[in-house]
Amino acid sequence: MSGPGTAMGAAGRAGDSDALENLARVGLIAYGVVHLLIAWLALQLAWGGGGQSADQSGAMGTLAASPVGKPLLWVLAIGLVALALWQIAEVLRWRSGWSATGEARKRAVKKTVKAVAKAVVYAALAFTAFRFATGSGSSSSAQQQQTAAGVFGWPGGRWLVGLVGLVVIGVGVHHVLKGVKKSFLKEIDLASAPAGAERTVTRLGQVGYPAKGVALGVVGALLVWSAVTFDPAKASGLDGALRTVLDAPFGKALLTLVALGIAAFGAFCFVRARYPERT
Repeated sequence: MSGPGTAMGAAGRAGDSDALENLARVGLIAYGVVHLLIAWLALQLAWGGGGQSADQSGAMGTLAASPVGKPLLWVLAIGLVALALWQIAEVLRWRSGWSATGEARKRAVKKTVKAVAKAVVYAALAFTAFRFATGSGSSSSAQQQQTAAGVFGWPGGRWLVGLVGLVVIGVGVHHVLKGVKKSFLKEIDLASAPAGAERTVTRLGQVGYPAKGVALGVVGALLVWSAVTFDPAKASGLDGALRTVLDAPFGKALLTLVALGIAAFGAFCFVRARYPERT
């Protein structure tokens, strides 16, 4: 016999699975590695040595070009798939709270939406890693421009691109506020961490989340500008956003700060893998 209760039970068991949790730890490490590579590519871009795109595809391409890149990409892809599955399990777990009332329902809806968004991001990164592991990876900036061009051909497509841009800007603002308010500390359990670890972790989050938020905000602004000008070439993704920062006044210094912040976010992901949230 099956039903909502059975599904929820299965979701709970999946979310609590030691095997899935360990794979998700690998995924968090992979997520951190991707951000460290993006930070390195951004630093190269800032100081005149840029080659690969300073985004997820550039990070994967950098790994693919290394002697152990292909096996490592497979490991990263599997870990990122585990992260996506973990978030899907969270969606199923919090979905039952939608029938509640008041603050309980509001919290369940918020948790569900966040889990869906994270699952999509992790799945997209896993797909990118799989493509580079199999030798079929390509620049994500070019793909985003092609996607934007296709959406522009839909009825109301221009408005949809603009709306997506506004959502991305909102996510960027959320990351900045998360760093300022230090609410990222809710995502980790430092009870078993060495003394003084919380101060270091707090600094990583305070630097990492706002830097990533700024980068996402510029990505969203480029999408909005693409919609306003009806030019898909403006929708150039993270690489285009970092190049926009570089072109700003004092761009080299600003891009260096953003790169160091993205590196701090990557380091924070390693801490999350070591001391995951317990809910």
